[in-house]
Amino acid sequence: MIEVSHLTRIFRTYKKQPGFWGGVKGLFKREYEETAAANDVSFSIAEGEFVGFLGPNGAGKTTTLKMLSGLIYPTSGTARVAGFDPTKRENAYRRIFALVMGQKNQLWWDLPAIESFNLLRAIYAIPPEQFKATLDELITLLDIGRKLNVMVRELSLGERMKMELIAALLHRPRVLFLDEPTIGLDVVSQKAVRQFLREYNRKRRVTILLTSHYMADIKELCERVIVIHKGRKIYDGALDRLETAGGARKKIITFVPGITATGAAGAAAFPDSWQSRYGTTTRSDDGKFTLSVAGENVVAVSQEILSAGPVADITIEDVPLEDVIAELFNAQA
Repeated sequence: MIEVSHLTRIFRTYKKQPGFWGGVKGLFKREYEETAAANDVSFSIAEGEFVGFLGPNGAGKTTTLKMLSGLIYPTSGTARVAGFDPTKRENAYRRIFALVMGQKNQLWWDLPAIESFNLLRAIYAIPPEQFKATLDELITLLDIGRKLNVMVRELSLGERMKMELIAALLHRPRVLFLDEPTIGLDVVSQKAVRQFLREYNRKRRVTILLTSHYMADIKELCERVIVIHKGRKIYDGALDRLETAGGARKKIITFVPGITATGAAGAAAFPDSWQSRYGTTTRSDDGKFTLSVAGENVVAVSQEILSAGPVADITIEDVPLEDVIAELFNAQA
């Protein structure tokens, strides 16, 4: 459904020198800086897949989605979505995809959402019967029918995002690009949006590419993730492979009364040599002591901790997925 080959987008920005004379010099001789927002990115996504698209701020996620939507042109490389070239911006292509950006609105601010939906029906020339059936289905799935006649500016953030999703799906797109759809939402609204997307993908077999900084979105919705950093793809594969990489290590968290971040009482029980022997070690002011160790060392390290001194509490946890991905970023820095 989506084929991306060596996609690159380079932005050229004017580098102004500081001060008044720097501005004057810029009138005659300008220096430019080039930034690769997407750098030789290649991937393919099959019909019906729900893929997570991850990366830190500025990695090039939104730029890639905009190139796939035809909003900006790539500097080099090619992309095909459902057989269409997004750079041609054909009307037929616009009818088979939708782009939802959590930080931008497509609904008219001072109109009730239903008025925006009726306008979109006219724009996409959706038959009245299909429009009603689709709208009723989406309203039911999102449980938002009582708010259809409320002006958009009077809706809560969660309610507006639900209306944005309805607006994007009224013409029954085959491909859906989601850029931070749950940003700023409370946990209840996030859960509702995730549940809706999961159910809609299952029923309609829509191909979805999702960017999000909330790992809960990715873990609950995506079996596959693509990770980019500084414009380059650094991982493309199953999410559980990333989780397994983190599962090979464990976090041992202990609480020892009397120990502070600067050492002091009881510090001898937790020698600094553990840092080199077992991995990353941190100590907090409240007496909490955390070690990141290989999975095969968990039992031995736990026994050593318990025998070294008075331990009030000990907890063993999996390394969070956020930490695993952050390590991927750091390895590419």
